[in-house]
Amino acid sequence: MKIIKKVLLALFLLAATNLFAQDELQPQLLIDLPTAATLERGSYAINLRLFGNGGLLADVAVGVTPRFMFGLSFGGESIVGEGDINWNPEPGIQARFRVIDENYVTPAITLGFDSQGFGAHVDTLDRYLNKSRGLFAVASKNYAFLHNLGLHGGINYSLENDDDDKELNFFLGADLSFNRELRVMLEYDFARNDNENDQIFGSGEGYLNAAARWSVSENFYVQGMLKNLFKNGPNGVTREIKIGYFEYF
Repeated sequence: MKIIKKVLLALFLLAATNLFAQDELQPQLLIDLPTAATLERGSYAINLRLFGNGGLLADVAVGVTPRFMFGLSFGGESIVGEGDINWNPEPGIQARFRVIDENYVTPAITLGFDSQGFGAHVDTLDRYLNKSRGLFAVASKNYAFLHNLGLHGGINYSLENDDDDKELNFFLGADLSFNRELRVMLEYDFARNDNENDQIFGSGEGYLNAAARWSVSENFYVQGMLKNLFKNGPNGVTREIKIGYFEYF
């Protein structure tokens, strides 16, 4: 009987934990990898990412329904600095639909498509330094550890496969909020679809990225990112900055 009471108490605490953990807007992206979160209906988000070689990437996304959102992105290299601007060949397209809502036991599950990669675009292989997700499925679960702990995992198939690296890929991530202002994030991209051209791109170790986000207000944040901490391939650790704004129509 005591065991049953302990199990019931644990389930109750887990339920209370999840109720508490859901009382805030979750990020749709950690650093490069998606979560199962979607924008709320009637809301929009604008983000600006600054990356190497004077690169800028801007995106805007809109919550159409409580489960469905879509967005567009565009950018390029040498936008800041000297020389001719090297624009991305085409805009990125994002769409995602949350199939299952998170509850006390099961995670949220979202299906989506995202054609926007990150870093420089390599025209000869028609791909970005960090491939886009392409078609993906991701699950997310949140817990009230400290302020909020989110755990994420997914699978994707990138359409950037002119490099003859067409394998299914997997990814994991976590974000931890200490309060409503400060959030740290960690993600690991197994990069199974990015190990055939190790003189230019990855060599099979995967990509470990970390970030810290400061929410200046409920609508505005600044995020600093360290990418490729394992120094996968010939490229070293890179530093990027992201600025985001969220609002309702």
